[in-house]
Amino acid sequence: MTTKPSLETLARLAAVVGDKYAITDPAAMAAYMTEWREIWIGKSPLVLRPASTEEVSRILAIANETDTAIVPQSGNTGLVGGQIPFETGDEVLLSLDRMTRIRNVDPLNNSITVDAGVTLQTVQGEAEKAGRFFPLSLESEGSCRIGGNLSTNAGGLGVLAYGNTRDLCLGLEVVLADGRIWNGLRGLRKDNTGYDLKNLFIGAEGTLGVITGAVMKLFPLPSDHATAFVALPSVKAALDLLALARQRSGGRVTAIELFPRNGFEFTIKHFEVRDPFGEASPWYVLIELSGAGDLATLLTDILGEAAEQGIVKDATIAQSETQRKDLWFIRKAIVEVQKREGGSIKHDISLPISELPDFVEAGLAAIRAFMPGARPMPFGHVGDGNLHFNVSQPVGMDKAAFLAQWQAMNDVVFDVVLKHGGSISAEHGIGRLKRDMMSKIKSPVELQMMRDVKKIFDPKGILNPNKVLPP
Repeated sequence: MTTKPSLETLARLAAVVGDKYAITDPAAMAAYMTEWREIWIGKSPLVLRPASTEEVSRILAIANETDTAIVPQSGNTGLVGGQIPFETGDEVLLSLDRMTRIRNVDPLNNSITVDAGVTLQTVQGEAEKAGRFFPLSLESEGSCRIGGNLSTNAGGLGVLAYGNTRDLCLGLEVVLADGRIWNGLRGLRKDNTGYDLKNLFIGAEGTLGVITGAVMKLFPLPSDHATAFVALPSVKAALDLLALARQRSGGRVTAIELFPRNGFEFTIKHFEVRDPFGEASPWYVLIELSGAGDLATLLTDILGEAAEQGIVKDATIAQSETQRKDLWFIRKAIVEVQKREGGSIKHDISLPISELPDFVEAGLAAIRAFMPGARPMPFGHVGDGNLHFNVSQPVGMDKAAFLAQWQAMNDVVFDVVLKHGGSISAEHGIGRLKRDMMSKIKSPVELQMMRDVKKIFDPKGILNPNKVLPP
């Protein structure tokens, strides 16, 4: 059980980083207390910005001694409130935004070792300088940080070929709740020497320890890409196209992103994007092959075969890197255009890939029955079963009144997800938003195992309390 930190405790914590990096001014703290959608606005007596693992260690040792709650934060781009303190004002926020050191780049081992506060975009750039490729790709890559990516096991646009963040991690450095440092920064791809401890911390959202460093996998830079924007008659057609492309390309499909007509229309409306097709289609995918060889010809042949089979209605293939970026912009803009259309209730879900067509049909029907006029926009990474089943407010409806239906809308969508064997969190985590649903989706045995793990690593419950695990 944590307690409100005393002035003496706050002074001890601040002394670790120095006055310059111990923030108490509410105006200076505001950026750390509010997530980008302003759904949660937290309160804290102190923001600490350590520069090293050793400083994090000293902070946690004091916090553990004094029963002070610590909320770790990386880039503050999370979508479930896990990085925001509660409104009580009793929790100290620990920001990793000064821990930005590139510790090592090893092209021969195809690995990079970084501080947890390094932005994803920086890791991508450092990999490219070394002639390598780091495949994690998110819309927030300019501001999200590796520590947060690991703590939420982020997914993104490259999961189909390269996996989630968990799959890209070789080793971790973690500060435990009592201040001890675990150095697991081993760049090994094979290490069968007992429990794989790093995977306990990946996806734990800072509830078991504070990740301060990581060894991440690198890959050869793809020598070529072929990218197409494809019009489809159905979600089932997207799965058929994926199966055909995988079979014909020898596993070189690195992305296939699905989105509906209204998402494309929103992009056309707000960004003046041109529709390359003469006829509207209910669904679209952006598909990309990466690797070596004449991929443009290969993709053309795949799409031609798909058209003959009735899978594809129409398609356009990028003829240059500029056109490739333009096609990707259509997909990446969907997040922004939803904000421009008013309130949006978001659902980060995953399904067995074979269940996607039936789920989408049932989910759309459930939303329209619950709120006539609501504008569902299911889009996402169809190749790994991850959809962002988001819902934009009805035209003319008050935004606040719409967002007040957030929990009820969640219940409607998640009920359909669970009926189809899916998960209520594919890549965003649990945080505050979905914590109370854990009792519904996890068995008593699973929850007890999770609580037992938490008790072992954080017996006083100081690390990101009241997140992930239900009461």
